[in-house]
Amino acid sequence: MSREIKGLVFDCDGTLADTMPLHWRAWQIVTQRHELHFPMDRFYSLGGVPSRDIVKLLATEQGRTLDYLAVAHEKEQVYLPLMAQVRPIEAVAAIARANYGKIPMAVASGGTQPIITAVLEQLNLRHLFGAIVTNEMIQNQKPAPDIFLEAARRIGVAPEFCRGYEDTDLGLQAVRSAGMDAVDVRILLGQG
Repeated sequence: MSREIKGLVFDCDGTLADTMPLHWRAWQIVTQRHELHFPMDRFYSLGGVPSRDIVKLLATEQGRTLDYLAVAHEKEQVYLPLMAQVRPIEAVAAIARANYGKIPMAVASGGTQPIITAVLEQLNLRHLFGAIVTNEMIQNQKPAPDIFLEAARRIGVAPEFCRGYEDTDLGLQAVRSAGMDAVDVRILLGQG
C-alpha cells in the first residue's frame, strides 16, 4: 500500500542542478594544488558530503596536515566562477515545477547556503521551495537522516509523508533513514 505524499524534499547538486561536473573541475584544481589524491569515482561516491569533510577525510587518509576549512573555502572560490555554466536537470526540475503551489517542498543539500541559494536562483527554481537546508544547519551529515528530517520539519510535513529525491547512494541512505519515500534520480535519468 502506498502512502500519501504531502511534501517533497530534493537534493540540489546532481539532482536539481547539473553541477557535479563543475564541482569535479574545481576539486581537480584544488586537490592538485595541495597534492591530494582524489580520483573521479571517489568524488562521485562522496556526493552530498560537505567539502570540509571531504578535505578532512582525504588529508587524514593520506597522512597530510591541512587546514581543511581553508582548503574547502578555496574549493568553493574555484567553483564560484563555474556556476554560470550550471543547468537544471530538467526531468527533476519539472517535478518541482509541477508540484509548486500544490504541496510544500524543500531542498536538503550538503552544500553551503550561499552557494545552493545562488544555484537555485540562477536556475529560476529558488521560489519553488519553502525551505533550503544546507550543511551548516545540521550536526550530522549524509548518510545520517538529519538534513532530510530538518527539511521536513521546516515545511511542516512529517517525514513519513515526504518523498526525497537524491542522486547518490549516501543521499538515498539518508532519505530512507529519515523514513521518507526515496527516489533515485539516476533511475529517472536512465543512469541507474
